[in-house]
Amino acid sequence: MRVLRGLDGAAERRRADRVVAAIQDELRRRIGPTFGAGELAELYGRGTDWCLQVALDAVPRLDTDPQTLADAAFWLYLRGARDFAGGRQLIG
Repeated sequence: MRVLRGLDGAAERRRADRVVAAIQDELRRRIGPTFGAGELAELYGRGTDWCLQVALDAVPRLDTDPQTLADAAFWLYLRGARDFAGGRQLIG
């Protein structure tokens, strides 16, 4: 997230935001809007190569590292997990 906040220029920030949103849309398609933190971690563990293609489709000319944006998208999506509580997993 620091990388997103540290981007220089409004145009690069908008491009990065488009990539993050596109990856989040793909995450929603892959695991749905109701998911657990473990499910998202498993998806991440299987690899994020697909994120590069999503990033290139969203913004063909991107100055920011697509893996960094993929990580940001996963982190932001994780915050919506049914068992996520500010960095701690809810058990129950």
